[in-house]
Amino acid sequence: MLRKETSQSYQEFNDDDCTRTSYQENNNGVEQDEADSVALPDEDPADNNPLPLAFNKACLKNVFTALLVLIYLLLTAVAAFLAYQTISDFMEKLNHPVMSVSYKEVDMFAPPGIALYPGKAQLLSCTHHYHDHILPHGSGRKLQEGDCTTEEIIYTGPYSNDTTRALVVRGPTDVRNRELVFLQFSRNETGEDFSAISYMLFARYSDMEGSSDKAAFMMECEKNYSMWTFSGGFRTWVKMSLVKTSAKGNDSVEFRQESSVVKYNDRRPQHEQAKELFFVVFQWRDPFIQQVKDIVTANPWNTVAILCGVFLALFKAADFAKLSVKWMIKIRKRHQKLKSREMNQIS
Repeated sequence: MLRKETSQSYQEFNDDDCTRTSYQENNNGVEQDEADSVALPDEDPADNNPLPLAFNKACLKNVFTALLVLIYLLLTAVAAFLAYQTISDFMEKLNHPVMSVSYKEVDMFAPPGIALYPGKAQLLSCTHHYHDHILPHGSGRKLQEGDCTTEEIIYTGPYSNDTTRALVVRGPTDVRNRELVFLQFSRNETGEDFSAISYMLFARYSDMEGSSDKAAFMMECEKNYSMWTFSGGFRTWVKMSLVKTSAKGNDSVEFRQESSVVKYNDRRPQHEQAKELFFVVFQWRDPFIQQVKDIVTANPWNTVAILCGVFLALFKAADFAKLSVKWMIKIRKRHQKLKSREMNQIS
């Protein structure tokens, strides 16, 4: 009886201990839950959520990409301006070529034509000399056979209907030996205020000599060449130089001259001084022909290369800007997706 009661009481004691133990465990679980629930609001949610850090990185990437896009847009504007400036410079150089001057040395010149308009004056002498040495001459010397090659041409002036008489003389050729042509004219006193004889130089004497219509040839020469004069009572020394010009497919020949004048000391008797004397010398200045040509400095291949580089840079910049915008849109969509997910978690 005693053992039965003892076992029964032991069982009751164990039941009470289990009940108390389970009750304590339940109370500890509830307290732990309450402690967790109380401590949860005090924690920083940013320590457990990496989203703001990712947002900051994405923001920096967006700013950097936008800055790159602006830089490439600026470079694109500079490239476009460079292309415009290159085309403008090419057209400017193409429309305004540069004059190039070169000199060609020769031993002999083609004999030029010297057209003199003596009017009422008479040719007294025409001789060839060399090395700048002119022999003494007499005041009444007549023109000798073989001294000069001359031809008289009568034609109507291009700017008036008056008849013009021209005495065309074959000019000097040997520039190395300083060949010159010396001419002397005589004219009676007239009522004119100024006394002078006009002359004109043209490129080749052979052109006039071989022309079928010499009068028309002289009319064209008078239109295209300049006229000069030399005065009476002086010896005029004319030094010629030849200039050939090639511009826009048109070739032209121009004479340039340097002249010096020396007074003639008239020692004739008083009754012969009524006839005025004219002296003129024609000689080449130097053995060089000046050649003037138009040179287009615009290089089309250089311009094409620059334009190709500019357009390539434009296409590359446009491609980069397109990819950058797509990347920015993608990053923005991803950020919006993460933000919406966070809002769903909070709710």
